[in-house]
Amino acid sequence: MTDTTPALAPPHDDARARRNVAVLVMAQAILGSQMPMIFVIGGLAGLMIAPSPVLATLSISLIVFGSMTTAPWLSAVMQRHGRRAGFLIGSLGGALGAGVSGYGLWIDSFPMFLVGSYLTGIYMSAQGFYRFAAADTASDTFRPKAISYVMAGGLLSALIGPQLVKLTTDATVVPFVGTYAFVVLINLAGSVLFAFLDVPKPVPPKAGEATGRTRAELLRDPKIAVAIICGMVSYALMNLMMTSTPLAVVGCGFSTGNAADIVSAHVIAMFAPSFVTGHLIARFGTMKIVATGLVLLAAAGGVALTGVELFQFFWALVLLGVGWNFGFIGATAMLTQAHAPEERGRVQGMNDFLVFGCVTLASLASGLMMSFGDDVQSGWTAVNLAMLPFLALAGAALIWLALRPKDAYA
Repeated sequence: MTDTTPALAPPHDDARARRNVAVLVMAQAILGSQMPMIFVIGGLAGLMIAPSPVLATLSISLIVFGSMTTAPWLSAVMQRHGRRAGFLIGSLGGALGAGVSGYGLWIDSFPMFLVGSYLTGIYMSAQGFYRFAAADTASDTFRPKAISYVMAGGLLSALIGPQLVKLTTDATVVPFVGTYAFVVLINLAGSVLFAFLDVPKPVPPKAGEATGRTRAELLRDPKIAVAIICGMVSYALMNLMMTSTPLAVVGCGFSTGNAADIVSAHVIAMFAPSFVTGHLIARFGTMKIVATGLVLLAAAGGVALTGVELFQFFWALVLLGVGWNFGFIGATAMLTQAHAPEERGRVQGMNDFLVFGCVTLASLASGLMMSFGDDVQSGWTAVNLAMLPFLALAGAALIWLALRPKDAYA
């Protein structure tokens, strides 16, 4: 069980792929539980020590920015040294980031807290590649299902993470420090799983062999361009609304526990559909599933605009989660169908750089928009109205691709 197997072609029975999917599902469940934990407490912890309430969600933005800037070089590391090396680097980043963030909170240092948040982004970037690793050894038929199953591992993380927040929030004198300490343990323990991963390293091209298209050429491929646009919009809008939710819920007079329960329902909705998303893609195609995701994201914003009772927060975040699932998994499957094996590292690193770049901007915008108006409800309204133009952009791109001759992007 080494990481140096030269063969790239998957076995016809997908035995290796199914084994890797099982490992990645467990990694998504155990290691992935840190992300809902940090997203629940990040804005609230930031509010405690930030010099201005406007900067409360800056830590979340730094996490996503760290993911964005990590993706290109981490993808290159995995292209050269294998998935296992990249995922171990991610776990190390997650442990270090949580430790530094917790220490910053303990000593009341906002800059230190932000440094830890950036390092946490290394883990977030690595987790984003789990879905691509699932596709590496899968056949064309099994590939969308493999991606979907790995994303379904997030269902357990959605159940585990917010409950751990409740148990650890007040475990130390300074609120939330115990939560960050527990995240360190999650990373150290969960990294053991990657010893069982069996994804071969790509074979470096020999002199004179094709190395694939350049980044500029890849971006001119209609299918790649539309997949990236839909992935950016799906993830960025989900993050925009989710980052604002704890602040909106608590600001409307509800408790941190209420916010944790709503985020938990949201993350369940993000990953629970993954048990069927791959089958739906196989039956109806990627474009129809992505389109459904965009419609559900619009519906989430519509429900949120109807009021600020707990049930409205709950249903808006559930629709947001399912919309993200269809939009993002569909866009990922579309991307994996549009490039050659030798282009894998280049395409995936570029995709996640652009996706998480937009998510970074969305996180920054979230904190700013929540400060609009005279009350929390005005800021929450601004957040949800801001979704409309981007949904229109992604929808137009999808329609444009659907109307093109298929041989134009085959």
